[in-house]
Amino acid sequence: MRFWDSSAIVPLLTAEKDSSFSEKMLKEDGNLVVWWGSRIECLSAIARKHRAGEATEADMEAALRRLNDIETYASMVEPETGVRESAELLIRRHPLGAADAFQLAAALSWSRGRPMGVDFVCLDARLGSAARKEGFTVHPA
Repeated sequence: MRFWDSSAIVPLLTAEKDSSFSEKMLKEDGNLVVWWGSRIECLSAIARKHRAGEATEADMEAALRRLNDIETYASMVEPETGVRESAELLIRRHPLGAADAFQLAAALSWSRGRPMGVDFVCLDARLGSAARKEGFTVHPA
């Protein structure tokens, strides 16, 4: 079971240069753990592609169906005070934006504060670096 940041989920939804990596990771272990807010981050990325003319309405609908499918079998870290408090601390320790701090805080919550040896799938360099510093095994390495 691996924690997945939205940066690694989006390539499962739309054709991107990192799609093969995300698909390989999913095939290796289809037990995803995601942050409750990942859906909005993924929808934002899809809508941004549509507005930029990089995705059609049909592409958006297909991506949304894939996102819905993923959510049916993914475990979700729900919003709660502990996640928010952890995100506040992470913002002070690492150069993260709010959404990335919540992603990392959710992963820490899921790992019960013991990230050593826990897999974190992330294609965002800044978030990946922070996750490594917190003790996660980040993919890609």
